[in-house]
Amino acid sequence: MIRAYRPADLDALYDICLDTGDGGRGARHLFDDPRLLGHAYVGPYVAFEPDLAFVVEDDEGICGYVIAASDSEAFEDRLEHDWWPDLRIRYPLTDDPNRVVQHIHHPARVDHRLALDYPAHMHANLLPRAKGKGYGGRLVRTVLERLEKGVHVHVRHHNTHAVGFWEHIGFRVVDSAGKLVLGLRL
Repeated sequence: MIRAYRPADLDALYDICLDTGDGGRGARHLFDDPRLLGHAYVGPYVAFEPDLAFVVEDDEGICGYVIAASDSEAFEDRLEHDWWPDLRIRYPLTDDPNRVVQHIHHPARVDHRLALDYPAHMHANLLPRAKGKGYGGRLVRTVLERLEKGVHVHVRHHNTHAVGFWEHIGFRVVDSAGKLVLGLRL
């Protein structure tokens, strides 16, 4: 069943983020604090754009989600003002910070030229038990119905399953320097 996100779902989304956080593979072994990844890549979306957050639930519970920001540049501005400051205090930079702590202190900004055609961006994650059942596509299409103009996603080059998933929905590569960026005009 696909439904709108509810605040009581937050822990499940954080867990899914952690269980898929290494290019689709589990990332629990990479973090001392199991909430860190969710704080960076789930929390602000459900806090600031809950109308663009949906979950898929099966008999065992929540097994996937999609979250989005309708205007990436405005969303990044809001993060800088309302989200990152507290996390920067909680997760200070050290001599050997992990990539998520680096991201919190030095977040990448969307390229303005990309944002002109693809202003929105989204993340979708499914647990292994939910893959191959059509849930991911239905989740993404649920959000696409609520967006205008265009949307982009970032995918690691080695995550060929994710690249194939996005391409199947209609996304096309729009940039391949660094992370792979796929976009869809709406």
